[in-house]
Amino acid sequence: MYLKRLFEAHVDNPSAIVKTTQLAQMMDVSPASTTEMIQRLASRDLVTHIPYKGCRLTPEGFQQAAMIKRREGLIEILLTEVIGFEGDVVEAACKIEHAIDEELEMALDKMLGYPERTPRGERIPIIERQMEPMGSGLLLPLSALPIGSTATIELMVMRPTDVRTLEMIEVGIGTKDSSTDDGISCNG
Repeated sequence: MYLKRLFEAHVDNPSAIVKTTQLAQMMDVSPASTTEMIQRLASRDLVTHIPYKGCRLTPEGFQQAAMIKRREGLIEILLTEVIGFEGDVVEAACKIEHAIDEELEMALDKMLGYPERTPRGERIPIIERQMEPMGSGLLLPLSALPIGSTATIELMVMRPTDVRTLEMIEVGIGTKDSSTDDGISCNG
């Protein structure tokens, strides 16, 4: 939680040193508890502690905090847009984030359509993705498919809810579609 709060402060002002009292207020704990945690994080090289001034994230601390914020953002989208959860999404995402590993994070990212923002409009920290080639043919939008041609859907770039709607009518990655004078038809 401390790393997350420091990350949020860093996003607002990247060069700022976060004062211990400021962080204590953000965490709703005593300054003494905050100092103790800052020292622990400093011993793990996640923050640089400047006595009587405050602290700031190290590059490693920044990466760890960004990963936490990223996973929480993906979970927020999953909870609101996929599951339709109406409870305290932020609190639930905070609890669930600890159970997400890198493999599941990548699967969520892909399933949700590589989102850039949470439902609340917060930016999701960006990561470097390893993209695999998706076939050997030409990629073009279905609307550009010449009449009389057939193509296989290789990539769908849209909101996850729109993807699920199309999948419900059996249109998705791997389906064959044809262009006719009447429009696009799906051949399954």
